[in-house]
Amino acid sequence: MYDKFASLYDFFVNWKSRLAFELPFIQEQLALLGGSPEEHKLMDTACGTGQHAIALARLGYQVSATDLYPQMVSVANTNALAADVKIRFKTAGFGSIAPAFPGEQFDAVLCLGNSLPHVNSLSDLQRALQDFAALMGPGALLLLQQRNFDAVMQAKNRFMEPQTHSSGDQEWVFFRFYDFEPNGKIQFSVMTLTRRPGSPWESALTSTILLPILSGDLRAALELAGFQDLRFYGNMKGEAYDSAASGDLIVVARKNA
Repeated sequence: MYDKFASLYDFFVNWKSRLAFELPFIQEQLALLGGSPEEHKLMDTACGTGQHAIALARLGYQVSATDLYPQMVSVANTNALAADVKIRFKTAGFGSIAPAFPGEQFDAVLCLGNSLPHVNSLSDLQRALQDFAALMGPGALLLLQQRNFDAVMQAKNRFMEPQTHSSGDQEWVFFRFYDFEPNGKIQFSVMTLTRRPGSPWESALTSTILLPILSGDLRAALELAGFQDLRFYGNMKGEAYDSAASGDLIVVARKNA
């Protein structure tokens, strides 16, 4: 999905609004590391087009970032060059990130934007978290963001709010929806409509499979991977997590000393 979607991903997300909402919480968590941003090395996993990594680099952090898809990494690198920030980007997926940075340790690892549920199974989730732990020194910070799949799987709501974008004389509309599969997984699809004035709408459908990671399964996997001091939030305002009502599940944890 994301290899085909990379060139449109920044149209799909209102980054100005999203970063304005999310960055204060992220900065608040990173401040727990102490010292100044310039002292700390961050790893942004599944970085997509690099917008979170760029925002953090602008704050002074030493940022490295990875994504499974080289198309996303290419767009992220272009975005970082345009923003005049220095970020190390590498193509690496969950389970293979630590080997891509041999001998390095990071003060914080981030996995944002519902990226972690792209693992194929709970055993793959465990490998991903162990990969994160291998990147981190004792006491380092882990910050995860995903949909609240406890609520998603209970309500089984299929459709999300459409997103729109226009540039010059071209217009895009993005429709996102879920199909709940018999095996317990979710097929996540985006229908993209695009047109220019005087031309008919053109459509394209891209899909991927998600593992709906429940909060209890995530907690157990984190503890098994060597994380402690787990704090669960329902959004990046820092509001309390409610498994029945929260839109997101945000987890902040520390690697065991």
